[in-house]
Amino acid sequence: MLISLTGFMGSGKSTVGALLADALGCPLLELDALLAAKAGRSIPEIFAADGEAGFRRQEATLLRQTVERYSASTALENPASARLIREKTLCIYLQASVDTLRERLSGTEDARPLLAGDWEALLQLRLPTYEKTAHVTLDTDGLSPEQIIDEIIIDCL
Repeated sequence: MLISLTGFMGSGKSTVGALLADALGCPLLELDALLAAKAGRSIPEIFAADGEAGFRRQEATLLRQTVERYSASTALENPASARLIREKTLCIYLQASVDTLRERLSGTEDARPLLAGDWEALLQLRLPTYEKTAHVTLDTDGLSPEQIIDEIIIDCL
């Protein structure tokens, strides 16, 4: 079974993904890390050189390649990527409130180029895609990563 974690920046995809992979004894492929390694540049460097559109093109290509073999965690800005995730994986949306995201994202601006803009408006724009792509939505407010893992294992698997 392929499992995808989706959600806004700061929702816990990378942290929960690593813990879930460990708990299940399976590999984790974190799409941003794979993309940075393949490009030989950090995500902020890719954004600076190629813009968000260039980053999203590279992300969509890598996602297609990755889903053919494994699961992936991703934001779903590309409609084709959202369809692929919905059709080929168990997609779990890690939902977090604006207050929770604000707390989690504080101090991460250098590593997250999209925080330079109106990220709350961006979140609102993305919500419908997260919601329609996910098979399961988990509210992560007030939960530790370990509690989120328990919820996924008990409720989703």
